[in-house]
Amino acid sequence: MRSLNTMPIVPLEGNQFTRQTTRAIVLDGNKILLLYTARYDDYTLPGGGVDEGECLEDALLRELQEETGAKEIMHITPFGRYEEYRIWHKADFDVIHIVSDCYICDICGNFDAPQMEDYESANGMSPVWVDINIAIEHNKKTLANSSKKGLSLIREISLLEQIRTALLT
Repeated sequence: MRSLNTMPIVPLEGNQFTRQTTRAIVLDGNKILLLYTARYDDYTLPGGGVDEGECLEDALLRELQEETGAKEIMHITPFGRYEEYRIWHKADFDVIHIVSDCYICDICGNFDAPQMEDYESANGMSPVWVDINIAIEHNKKTLANSSKKGLSLIREISLLEQIRTALLT
């Protein structure tokens, strides 16, 4: 899979672990299927962690179905890998290495209700179709007005810009 970016946010020293994730890219013209999270006022690609023993495509299908309610997911094509390193604030590790494998896919048919995890529901997460340009600008404004480091927003802005350049122009 081609490299989309590697973000060494922290020194690569210390005890680290890797978290493998998948992220879905679903387009309809200039609109993209994203997750809007009210708590953070941001847009993110659907996806999440790969369970132990689960293949990447199965994790992608599971996450996309859970978070958006998509029933029929087809034509799964690798887009690229985004890697990032972050400080880990829990015992036993100093650094988390997040590997996000991104896939382009199509959705056909109707949607069921999303099956969000409790924390996702509590954060006001919901699937939305949004113009990719609006999502990028919205995330940039959210990042500019945030007192936090916005590491997830940096990733999402970078991915959305690369998707726009590679797939929509």
